[in-house]
Amino acid sequence: MKIKNTEIKVMLGDITELRVDAIVNAANNQLLMGGGVAGAIKKKGGSIIEEEALAKGPLEIGQAITTGAGELAAKYVIHAATMGMDFKTDEFKIRAAASNALYAAEQIRINSVAFPALGCGTGGFPLLASAKIMAQEVLKHLRSEVSLKEIIFCLRDQEAFTVFKKGVLGYLEYVTTKLSGGPYVTVDAIIELASGIVLVKRSNPPFGWALPGGFVDYGESLEEAVIREAKEETGLELTQVKQFHTYSDPARDPRFHTITAVFTAKAKGTPKAGDDAADVKIIKPSQLEKIGFAFDHKEVLKEYFKIK
Repeated sequence: MKIKNTEIKVMLGDITELRVDAIVNAANNQLLMGGGVAGAIKKKGGSIIEEEALAKGPLEIGQAITTGAGELAAKYVIHAATMGMDFKTDEFKIRAAASNALYAAEQIRINSVAFPALGCGTGGFPLLASAKIMAQEVLKHLRSEVSLKEIIFCLRDQEAFTVFKKGVLGYLEYVTTKLSGGPYVTVDAIIELASGIVLVKRSNPPFGWALPGGFVDYGESLEEAVIREAKEETGLELTQVKQFHTYSDPARDPRFHTITAVFTAKAKGTPKAGDDAADVKIIKPSQLEKIGFAFDHKEVLKEYFKIK
């Protein structure tokens, strides 16, 4: 499957035979290449790989470094430390190792990288759990601009291949297709001034008067989002921000299914129409029925005024 410009593949085979820019070694933090994937890489590529790795170690568990690939068909080996010398691993170690291996690949500006099942050999971590953790890290990594055009998961036996095909490709397809269709998360602010409640006139459809608000950006908390949106649309700096209620009726937004967290807040100053706002005004409860609202904001304010 393809995400943006990057092809994601799951294949059955020997990772040491792949003609890719880099292969990932599920390493210990001392970078000793004894058994498992590390041993196979050393056997086929030569001791020079281990010697270069040792010169750059030891690593913190979860970190990754890059070496040459010796006699391998690949150009580089990315050594991602999934465990210490106790040979124990867990979700957080595998997640960090996968993330840092992808980062290391970007640092050397390569186009293709191949992963084994991190943590599932000597570490004994469950295959399906590893597959989903690695898929999640790939998805996060691909949110930004990347050089990687191909990410391969190479499994050495049929059982692992079957599990990873479902755990990686099945999981990524679910997230990128079904979940990407919503519901989307938005925030709205009931801004309480001494003279009344602030409304903005929308300059984009659906038109009408509305509470200041908008979509939550990736990596942003609800509180951060409502403060940002209020500032962008009204110029007001919010204080005493508190959650009022969450509204989730699938029909509340004519565009698509949105869930909004409505906040109450205080502010000082005079609101001025900003981004996506054609106008701004302050209203009192007696004016509610005379205004043409977008979304379900009339019902939201009715509930607010009733409680107040």
